Amino acid sequence: MDARSMVVNCVAYRNGERLRDIAIEETADVLAEEGTFIWLGVHDPDEALLRQIQQQFGLHDLAVEDALAAHQRPKLEEYGDTLFMVFRTAQIVHREIEFGETHVFVGRRFLVSVRHGSSQTYARVRERCETIPTRLARGPAFALYAIMNFIVDNYRPIVEELHRRFEYLEAHLFDVQFDRRRLEDLYDLKRQLLMLSSAAAPMNDICAELTRLHSDLIQKEIRVYFRDIQDHAKRVTQSIDSMREMVTAAMQVNLAMVAVGQNEIVKKLAGWGAILAIPTMVFSLYGMNFRNMPELEFRWGYPAVMVVVGVACVWLYRRLRRDGWL
Repeated sequence: MDARSMVVNCVAYRNGERLRDIAIEETADVLAEEGTFIWLGVHDPDEALLRQIQQQFGLHDLAVEDALAAHQRPKLEEYGDTLFMVFRTAQIVHREIEFGETHVFVGRRFLVSVRHGSSQTYARVRERCETIPTRLARGPAFALYAIMNFIVDNYRPIVEELHRRFEYLEAHLFDVQFDRRRLEDLYDLKRQLLMLSSAAAPMNDICAELTRLHSDLIQKEIRVYFRDIQDHAKRVTQSIDSMREMVTAAMQVNLAMVAVGQNEIVKKLAGWGAILAIPTMVFSLYGMNFRNMPELEFRWGYPAVMVVVGVACVWLYRRLRRDGWL
């Protein structure tokens, strides 16, 4: 693949103002200029491109290997004077959550973002930052905030969509007829919530570390922005945890409804079995082949037996129906 198709943007800034687009080969020379910083974004790069970026920015081998392999857990690691962070991005595609990864290298005068898999472009993030040069003048720390804020904000509409799905399932939870598909949908919803939680929850720890440590890269006046992201991430994780508990309760209620329905069926079968036991017992008695049996010579014996059996069955039916068995 052509390296130019993998490089989304590579821009030099000075005092928050955009200078120009540059090639990766120029980054070392641009960084030598006083007061500049570089914001480089790549998407699904190959090893050759990442090694070139490593050489230009002096990135650590272990961090580059993680960025190349992808499929990493969200984390923050420090390698010398560079921070390496992994974030999980998420978006809904065809009613399924698709996850991607963003790996970010932050130095004193550069930020490199590496996107893998399903992930929205950060072009809008860059454009918004360029409209507020006074904040962008604070360097890579503010660019890092903008990316993290964009990632966390994209979690919220996913949570809202999953909540709408749960409300629909909850509204049909007490339907009389059992629907196996509904239980499967509840389980699938719980699975998606668990995956989203594994992506959002680590943002709390990452933001907490950025607000307390790494003062050489994250200036004091920028830390308030990361506390704001931490607050948003906490609200997202709290919403996810609450919904997971509700989904678990809904699954238990659904299974309880199935058990109640089965009990009702068993009660009805037992009731009809009791009713049928009366004629079965009487008729089996008269089916025995004995010479001397009472009422065999009685003219009204057969009608009398039928009347007694009928009355007994009707009485038992009404009694069971009154008690709620039928």
